[in-house]
Amino acid sequence: MIRQCTHDDVGDIYEIINDSAQAYKGIIPDDRWHDPYMPLVDLENEIADGIVFWGIEEAGKLVGVMGIQDKIEVNLIRHAYVKTSLRKKGAGTLLLDHLEALDSKPILIGTWAKATWAIKFYQKNGYRLVTREEKNRLLKTYWNIPDRQVETSVVLANQNWETP
Repeated sequence: MIRQCTHDDVGDIYEIINDSAQAYKGIIPDDRWHDPYMPLVDLENEIADGIVFWGIEEAGKLVGVMGIQDKIEVNLIRHAYVKTSLRKKGAGTLLLDHLEALDSKPILIGTWAKATWAIKFYQKNGYRLVTREEKNRLLKTYWNIPDRQVETSVVLANQNWETP
């Protein structure tokens, strides 16, 4: 079952993100890695900044989450994670399909350039990498991330995105 997460789910969202983000350890630049990957206060700040999390449940427990953030002319997919033990079973695709169906606006997704598994997942689901110049512009326009993260990230866009 897919459902919108509530404030009561923040602890579970935190656990899922930090469990799943272990895949980044040793892959992303060391200066961008934190333990925990996303501290609770950062998660709460992301929610306060407008990220709405949706979750997928199995046997009544959240096993995956994906956030969506409305940025007026586009939606951003933010913090998409599935519990490590349950990856590659379709939960991520179900969540992505659900969020895509919420609105017809273009969707942009930022991820680490060296997270090849994430890039392949989004490409398999119809997203394309934007050019380096466009990536830099989009990350500075729609995300609030440090320059170092801009340098080491990519942006993917769905079929509704048209380069201005």
